[in-house]
Amino acid sequence: MTPLPKYRPKQLSLGPLESEILNIIWDSARLSATDIHDRILTNPDRELAYGSVMTVVRRLEQKGWIDCQKEGRSLHWQARISREEAQALTAYHQLNRFLEIGNADIVAAFANDLDYASMDKLEAIAARLQAMRQSREQSQEG
Repeated sequence: MTPLPKYRPKQLSLGPLESEILNIIWDSARLSATDIHDRILTNPDRELAYGSVMTVVRRLEQKGWIDCQKEGRSLHWQARISREEAQALTAYHQLNRFLEIGNADIVAAFANDLDYASMDKLEAIAARLQAMRQSREQSQEG
């Protein structure tokens, strides 16, 4: 299970091109804007200006998803969190938004209506929560 990262981007929402470029960076760890542009243009039906790539890369940097490192005259970008950490953050955010409904009956009804295939997952979640509570209680006692 991927834990929530200590670092969190300033803004979780991403547009389609931002998501595409972030996935390219995740697949390669560290790339220049030219590398990113070249990867996008490997699709012969795709047209995208280099300046557009730079704009999106800068936006991802401002949102806190990637970091820029200068090496000589080149700029290279790398992700600040992994793809798995981003998925965990997104799930965490969505779950909190769902729980903000505030009506325990709605949340309970949703949980009750989950199909039986999900029961194993729910039981695993419950076991994980119990283990975390026990660990927290033991650390508070010690």
